[in-house]
Amino acid sequence: MNLHTLIILGIFAPLLGATVAGLFGRRIGNIPSQAVTTGLLFFSCAVAWTVFGQWTWGHLEPFTIRLAPFINVGDFQSAWSIRIDALSATMLIVVTSVSSLVHLYSWGYMAEDDSRPRFFAYLSLFTFMMLALVTAADFMQIFFGWEGVGLASYLLIGFWYKKPTASAAAIKAFVVNRVGDFGFVLGIMTVFWMYGTIEFAELFPLVASKAGTTWEFLGVQWSALDLAGFLLFIGAMGKSAQFFLHTWLPDAMEGPTPVSALIHAATMVTAGVYMVCLLSPIYEYAPGASQIIAIIGAITALFAATVGLTQNDIKRVIAYSTCSQLGYMFFAAGVGAYQAAMFHLFTHAFFKALLFLGAGSVIHGMHHEQDMRKMGGLWKLLPITYAVMTIGTIAITGLGIPGVGGFAGFYSKDSIIESAYASAASGHSAVGLFAFFVGIIAAGLTAYYSWRLVFMTFHNRPVWKEEGDAHHADDHASHAQLETHSEPAAEAHAHDAHDDHAHDDHGPLQPHESPWVMLVPLILLSVGAVAAGFVFAPHFIGHHEHEFWRGAIFTGEHNHVLHESHEVPTWVKWSPLILTLIGTAFAYWIYVAREGMGRRMAERDGAIYRFLYNKWYFDELYDFVFVRGFRALGDAFWKIFDVKIIDGFGPNGAAWASLKSAGWLSKFQSGFLYYYAFVMLLGVAGLLTFAILAWGA
Repeated sequence: MNLHTLIILGIFAPLLGATVAGLFGRRIGNIPSQAVTTGLLFFSCAVAWTVFGQWTWGHLEPFTIRLAPFINVGDFQSAWSIRIDALSATMLIVVTSVSSLVHLYSWGYMAEDDSRPRFFAYLSLFTFMMLALVTAADFMQIFFGWEGVGLASYLLIGFWYKKPTASAAAIKAFVVNRVGDFGFVLGIMTVFWMYGTIEFAELFPLVASKAGTTWEFLGVQWSALDLAGFLLFIGAMGKSAQFFLHTWLPDAMEGPTPVSALIHAATMVTAGVYMVCLLSPIYEYAPGASQIIAIIGAITALFAATVGLTQNDIKRVIAYSTCSQLGYMFFAAGVGAYQAAMFHLFTHAFFKALLFLGAGSVIHGMHHEQDMRKMGGLWKLLPITYAVMTIGTIAITGLGIPGVGGFAGFYSKDSIIESAYASAASGHSAVGLFAFFVGIIAAGLTAYYSWRLVFMTFHNRPVWKEEGDAHHADDHASHAQLETHSEPAAEAHAHDAHDDHAHDDHGPLQPHESPWVMLVPLILLSVGAVAAGFVFAPHFIGHHEHEFWRGAIFTGEHNHVLHESHEVPTWVKWSPLILTLIGTAFAYWIYVAREGMGRRMAERDGAIYRFLYNKWYFDELYDFVFVRGFRALGDAFWKIFDVKIIDGFGPNGAAWASLKSAGWLSKFQSGFLYYYAFVMLLGVAGLLTFAILAWGA
């Protein structure tokens, strides 16, 4: 079997798994559905690593496999293709590695769910759509995958559809992404209008030929490429949850934890970063759009980091960290360091999936409790989970020594921060210095909220035990009263006693370590979180960078940002580490050395705390402006323009006039002969008058 055939099978294997589990899952049962989907995902993962290995060390050349015509309308030509280059090879291993481990992890996490075939079918469908997106050879196929992952994410976030908050979160994600997708469609149209093609191989060589093209709108000349780049970035803002279009991401936590890991780590949210890096030939000639990307990315990194400081839901803290890390990737691409952006995407997939699945292990061990304020002291009871979560925390905070090394996040995040400074120092990007300072501040905040999560969850006193004992005492105190209640009330109490959050006669339920089917994926991801940085840094951003990318990323003749990032001043290299250590020290002081200080700070409920805890009030602002605003606008169009004006002067007005005139005319129908004779006489008099006047004229 040749490599091309193997790649085709690897791309479509998840679709086959989704079809089998989705259509026949009820008939074949839970275990066969899980086995088929997971087995096919591991096959796709093996194919992806084969392709990546041959690309990285075997000098595989870029190629495109054309499978079938897709859409052919006039000059608008699109074929279903599989494009293999450095970008797609990287995304293939990121998507399939995380997805296959999420499938395996879900065997344990979803063991008690009664809809497992449907869940695994959705996971596999999501993975196939992502693979279609990252191997697309033109805009039409990338848009197909783009919308496909949007649909699959809607199904996964709302998987527990009987839960109102899950259904609301799924709808919110779907609607917010449609806002971004509208800009994406307009961007594709603009590119087609300018160049007459949507195929990347034909488009990219033509970009420079129209670099100075302008478009007049409202009497102002606009750069056509900047306009196209900005519209395409709006699509990326929605999919990758950037500032203004970020509100769906934290609410997506309503889905099962494996879904959170899949969406937030390696797949849907990174699609926007991948697209911007893929379209580097456009953004290199669109400096205005690139600066907007850098500004939005930097603001997102800072905004999400500040919100993460105050959240108490373990999954929401990690969700906002995802938002912040995506901001790093975007401002790297905005200043021209596309390679660093892709490298951070690559390393981030390992440690973010590790953190999300580790959080799922904590939630599983805590009997579905997600509030970190109700945890504590878990490191002895969940030792493996504690170890891998600590590894993930070290990786995401970027702890490492310049010139020596560290975990995965150290290499990629420091490269981004140094590239931002280099872009400003060389004059390549006017916003590079802003991005640099935001980047190091966000690094300190990241260290604070990441270690805060570890300290609140695994260290300090076991709050879960204290609350469980209090709850157990309350149960005994009310037992005598319950005995006098009606039989249905007693049955309800008995049912509650068997709930996951209940306590037995011997006190609170003991937190426990997760089964091995959940721990093995965590251990494998922790290996990536440790080693992905120093193993692949030379290929992505180091000495072998040109050999690895081989033209997949385009940089203009004046863009030497990545090379110059290795020559920044010493203080720039050490700044992220210093801020990270400061953030870590503050977290330790507040949550360990002065245990209880964090709780007292929250109880004061100051203005800054409320502002951050309520996520800068974006949900309230959007509800007031868009939800209530559009509802009021709709009511105005309905009750005033439609009912009173259009219907009032239109159908209803005509009907009213007809009714009134008919009523008036009906008065002449009296039934008396003299009345009719009088009317006839008036008519004859009128005709004679008209005739006389006309004859006289």
